[in-house]
Amino acid sequence: MRWALALALVPLAALAEVPEPEGYREDEYRAPVPDTLAGAIVVGSEEAHALWQGGTVAFLDVLPRAPKPEKLPEGTIWHEKPRLSIPGALWLPNVGYGRIAEETDAYFRAGLAKATGGDRAHPVLFFCLDECWMSWNAAKRALEYGYRTVYWYPEGTDGWEFMDYPLEELTPEAQ
Repeated sequence: MRWALALALVPLAALAEVPEPEGYREDEYRAPVPDTLAGAIVVGSEEAHALWQGGTVAFLDVLPRAPKPEKLPEGTIWHEKPRLSIPGALWLPNVGYGRIAEETDAYFRAGLAKATGGDRAHPVLFFCLDECWMSWNAAKRALEYGYRTVYWYPEGTDGWEFMDYPLEELTPEAQ
């Protein structure tokens, strides 16, 4: 009987909400994310697409960029995996980690300033992939920097592609 009760409760545990952490998520970045981000506006694919079509929101892709492996044998050809993303988005890789170096913080602030013309009232939308904490962390960080209209699109390019919205190859914003 205990086993039957335990098995019956498994689906309820699977549906449990993921709570917002007090700080940033610092590990297991590809995992279920909260439904909310305090201070931000959470949007789904259709809302994100409408904002994109409106052209007044800066879209910021924060997918991490894999570094070139160290100590590759001489003559080895290194091909980065292309990043297909939302057209017109600014790609700021590696800014969504839970802890970032001062150099990465400066890079993120500069990228935000470029995307918004230095106006913290300019709306910004953060995304990565589905179930990726990088965009949650980056949006939270932007709120702490004083940006007032912050959208978080947790489905990211996975949701965008699922809806058959256009994608384009991006290159990271130069440091």
